[in-house]
Amino acid sequence: MSTAGSFAGLTAKGWILMEQTADPMVLALHFAALSLPTMLVSGPAGVRTDRVGCERVLIQAQWALLGAGLLAALAIPMLEGQTQVLMLLTSTLLAGVAGAYELTARNKYCALLVDDTRQLAPYLTSFSVVFNVGKLVGPLLGGWLVTLTGPAQALTLDAATYLLPIASVIWLLKPRLELEQRSTPGKTASLSVAWRDCGSTLRNVLTFTALMCVVGFFHPGLGPLIAARELGTAPMDLALFTSVLALGSIAGGIVLQRNSHRFCSRPSLTLAGFGLITALAQLGMARGGSTIFVLAMTLLIGAGTAGLLSSSNLITQVGAPQILRGRMAGLSQIAFLGGGGLSGLIAAQLTISLGLPTTFAITGWIGVVLALWEIWRRGGTMLTEVRSA
Repeated sequence: MSTAGSFAGLTAKGWILMEQTADPMVLALHFAALSLPTMLVSGPAGVRTDRVGCERVLIQAQWALLGAGLLAALAIPMLEGQTQVLMLLTSTLLAGVAGAYELTARNKYCALLVDDTRQLAPYLTSFSVVFNVGKLVGPLLGGWLVTLTGPAQALTLDAATYLLPIASVIWLLKPRLELEQRSTPGKTASLSVAWRDCGSTLRNVLTFTALMCVVGFFHPGLGPLIAARELGTAPMDLALFTSVLALGSIAGGIVLQRNSHRFCSRPSLTLAGFGLITALAQLGMARGGSTIFVLAMTLLIGAGTAGLLSSSNLITQVGAPQILRGRMAGLSQIAFLGGGGLSGLIAAQLTISLGLPTTFAITGWIGVVLALWEIWRRGGTMLTEVRSA
């Protein structure tokens, strides 16, 4: 429910910005405001999670997300024009900062909910599937609310849904907090120590994920523009595009969930395989065609990007000792959300200069080369020790 509300709100914001500005750079800035804070905040979020405890950070982050959502909801009836656009971008920026703490703490928190450490991999991937179901429902709900009642209701729903995870963490969930390992204050609790101690395989996972996201993770930011050019300008056209992306994400998540342990053991092959799917689908979007073909390519982009991001998060969590997991979650966010924010800005400039089909073609070919190079270079690499304790 919380994820559905969040994506209903993002759909409403994206449609408002598209309606008021029709500027690719503003749309890219909207997604960058959500994702780029991770490059500065995720490191401190991981350090704080490992030091003070994941449950405490998780609750604090949820309250901050509620406040950011209310700010956006109030901007619709109270402001207009450029001031309203700036307030919506500010709300998204605050949500990006709070979300960096929330995701970092939630990843470590998950390990305290399973009865057996061997259940962590399928649990994390199952959570990813549920998250992507929210991504499917949310845009449809947001498009429906914008069409029938206006964007304020979609943004109000976004804010209200944060009350459910807050109540769940405080009253319903019973994590085994006594098993949580916390780092001690000092140099050993730094992000650089986590980067050094996680090992060369996990460092490569983070590096490759970041590269692929810089190249090909601009679809969330430019989604309103892509939908407007390929499908139409109505709110439900954007909802359809976003929901097809989510359907692909669900499919990619299910494949990963059913093969979680096997995919973890071959990290480079897994990541490059999902990256290759995304890149080939981008080349399909560059070619263009019927609405059915465009939606099929959109589905593949959703499956490829979701598989890449979920498997990167899964591998870094399962392959790292618990005392590093908060910081590893922070490094993962820097890789895929930070990379995605940069990707949106780069793709927006390419779109302004060369057009959307050419942007898809350039990013698609670069993605194909990177994926095939990773398969050739490290496709046989095994994650030798999955340390879930």
